[in-house]
Amino acid sequence: MPYVHRDSTGQIESVHRAAGQGGMEYLDASDGEIVRFFRQAVSADSVALPDSELMPVLEALADLILSKRLVPIEELPPDAQAKWLLRKERRVQVAKHQFEASGFVEVIDDSTFDELRNLPPLP
Repeated sequence: MPYVHRDSTGQIESVHRAAGQGGMEYLDASDGEIVRFFRQAVSADSVALPDSELMPVLEALADLILSKRLVPIEELPPDAQAKWLLRKERRVQVAKHQFEASGFVEVIDDSTFDELRNLPPLP
């Protein structure tokens, strides 16, 4: 790996694990052309992916639409209903865990610390 297929201009068109038909050329994985090809592919795909900061906005919008029954959840396909309800349940669980007690069950009584202030300094 990798074997590349080039277009008519000599640019890498596709990358393959094994040599196939149609003039495949082997390039070392660290070759600059391979690196550029994958960088361009990743940057092109990242534009199509939703921005992580936009997801909470979309979730809030969907919650509003569903809560006002502008679109009843029953009108969504079963898979979408299941995914939405599961995601909503996970958000509730995460929110619940964020505000749980720290685990300390005793409160430290600091009223006796004043006595320590009256002790002579250590030599």
